[in-house]
Amino acid sequence: MANTAQTRKRARQNNTQRIHNASLRSILRTALKKITKAILLGDKKVAKKTFDENVSIIDKIADKKIIHKNKAARHKSRLNSALKSM
Repeated sequence: MANTAQTRKRARQNNTQRIHNASLRSILRTALKKITKAILLGDKKVAKKTFDENVSIIDKIADKKIIHKNKAARHKSRLNSALKSM
């Protein structure tokens, strides 16, 4: 356990930040699932609209360094190619 006031405060901050990051990762996973589900349904117009709405969420989470920017780019690329192949 933390012995000094500084390390106790840091432990509290780390816990708060961990919870916040977990919620952002959850939002990311939800956005990816929404796009994937729309693609699987087969309606290209709805899938394109869902993709456009949720790409900004992926970018925002990558900008906050919750995930690496290359991982975000990889997700967007794979989903976009799946959308184009419909």
